[in-house]
Amino acid sequence: MSALWTLDAMAAAMHAERSGSLPADVPGLSIDTRTIAKGEAFFAIKGDSRDGHDFVEAALKAGAGLAVVARGQVARFADAPLLIVDDVLEALRDLARAARARTKAKVIAVTGSVGKTGTKEALRLALSPEGETHASAASYNNHWGVPLSLARCPQGTKYAVFEIGMNHAGEITPLTKLVRPHVAIVTTVEPVHLEFFGTLEKIADAKAEIFIGLEPGGVAVLNRDNAQFGRLEAAAKAAKSRIVSFGDNAKADTQLLRVSLQADSSTVEARVLGTPITYKLGAPGRHIVLNSLAVLTAAVLVGADLALAALALGKLRPTPGRGARVTLSVPGGSAVLIDESYNANPASMAAAIALLGQTPIGERGRRIAVLGDMLELGPPGAELHRGLAVPLKEENIDLVYCSGPLMRSLWEALPSNRRGGYAHTAAALEPAVLEALRDGDAIMVKGSLGSKMGPIVKALERQFPRASALENSPQV
Repeated sequence: MSALWTLDAMAAAMHAERSGSLPADVPGLSIDTRTIAKGEAFFAIKGDSRDGHDFVEAALKAGAGLAVVARGQVARFADAPLLIVDDVLEALRDLARAARARTKAKVIAVTGSVGKTGTKEALRLALSPEGETHASAASYNNHWGVPLSLARCPQGTKYAVFEIGMNHAGEITPLTKLVRPHVAIVTTVEPVHLEFFGTLEKIADAKAEIFIGLEPGGVAVLNRDNAQFGRLEAAAKAAKSRIVSFGDNAKADTQLLRVSLQADSSTVEARVLGTPITYKLGAPGRHIVLNSLAVLTAAVLVGADLALAALALGKLRPTPGRGARVTLSVPGGSAVLIDESYNANPASMAAAIALLGQTPIGERGRRIAVLGDMLELGPPGAELHRGLAVPLKEENIDLVYCSGPLMRSLWEALPSNRRGGYAHTAAALEPAVLEALRDGDAIMVKGSLGSKMGPIVKALERQFPRASALENSPQV
């Protein structure tokens, strides 16, 4: 197994003291005993609700090569292989800085209100044909996820892609300074975490922090169609960044010319930084099409071959919780389940409803939306939920099931012929959803993580076994 870090390099980067019988190197880094691989270094990070030091013994029993622990906790782990530091999270940041200093990779950072993870995964897919490509795991985009992802970057990587998120102003600045990207993408600015910001302009300002970390000569890739484009452009100029735009807009540097949207894919004709290209996306949805423009733009900016990158996007697939589709066996036939249960905000809700609207149904089938609360929207929350009645009507969604106190506003705005059912919680709504499904239906489940819509997806898959899985690796 190849080494990610030698022990000497790790210890030097983290200013760590050594204790116990330590390996000469480690193949990887982990903060999770459930997934740790043999020989990896376990970082005992202290979080808001759990202290990683409580899991050190479990990590070592699971095969960890060593643990990185705080000086004040050493007495708990007699004779264990340890690297001892003053603060574990700060030591991880130090290791991330060392990783960034040693890599010769072209680095891309992605932020935005919607589409960060999908865009990051599409970049991984698009860049991989030309060399070793490293990208953040899952949605590791916060104060510990970004340094962990950066510290995991192998030395020989050609391209590195990092997702950067935030809930409050000031959170992106230290992360982008750590990553120091050559290209920074802002997918879009939408009313997400509005409870903490109050206005879209303040959200745009927080997203624009990503430009602070750009390397000299770095490029900001911005959505020309977004209402906050001008504000982001001004912030990028203030950071002395080159600015490149993408979108439908005729002034966009990378422009969408034509698109054919299918149920499980899209065919796109675009002009990418002056070069015309036609390509297929293996994942459906207009929002995915627009983000693919940012992906191909960034690929060209870091020196990748446009044709190879575009060809790779044909293998794009949605993941569970983010649009994955399966065919379920129901009495008398089958139904399509679209799993959008990972999270939700007004923009992603509208996109998911549009996807449901273009999904084929059987002769007697219906399009059914099962929707949970969109959280962290603040005072406009009720109005934003009620506003979903418009796309539901435009996309001819036949039945809507709602759960949560905020979704009550949508429920009351729906015409009686579209009302499937309402309950205060997802758990209480579940039986009605299971009873409703029949041959030919297409059903989409979506809500914020805190609204707990995922169990409804699992219940549907338990009651109606999969006829076939439509999602295949690689995924986005």
